[in-house]
Amino acid sequence: MQQWKTLDRKIILDESPWLKVERHTVELPSGQVIPNWQWVTTPDYVNVVAVTEDDMFVFFRQVKYAVEGDTLAVIGGYLNDGEDPLKAAQRELREETGYESADWKDLGHYRVDPNRGIAMGHLFLARRARLVTTPIVDDLEEQHLLFLTRAEVEKALDNGEFHVMAWTAAVVLALRCL
Repeated sequence: MQQWKTLDRKIILDESPWLKVERHTVELPSGQVIPNWQWVTTPDYVNVVAVTEDDMFVFFRQVKYAVEGDTLAVIGGYLNDGEDPLKAAQRELREETGYESADWKDLGHYRVDPNRGIAMGHLFLARRARLVTTPIVDDLEEQHLLFLTRAEVEKALDNGEFHVMAWTAAVVLALRCL
């Protein structure tokens, strides 16, 4: 299979580092040219499913601007410029929860929208996490740290309590590895 070719690109909105919208002219393998293909760039991010030494899953209950009500959430955040995804995952785990892990599993990296770009999400499982410091509480959203058993996590999945697709995917992938 052949990739599409980008013939031209024009920035139509630049709110860096959070959002950039471009208008691309693309050529399909058939030769058809599409002159107005929108492309969206947002920061790449990490999501971490952490499990403690005593087999408790570390999550947040929090509010997100685009989610009605509250939601269960995994640990996560944006990558800094040039930052390795695993290093970002380790940083986010420590900053947000005060936990560290020496046992990491890469659950894969996934494009948010394969036709429009958006971001690359890097998903990780941190096993045998242990508390080493006080978390840095600087998120914009209100959030509460929770510790759930595997049965409680599976019930939360069944009940649709993770209201973000990437978080749901990270939890399902992590459960498959445990």
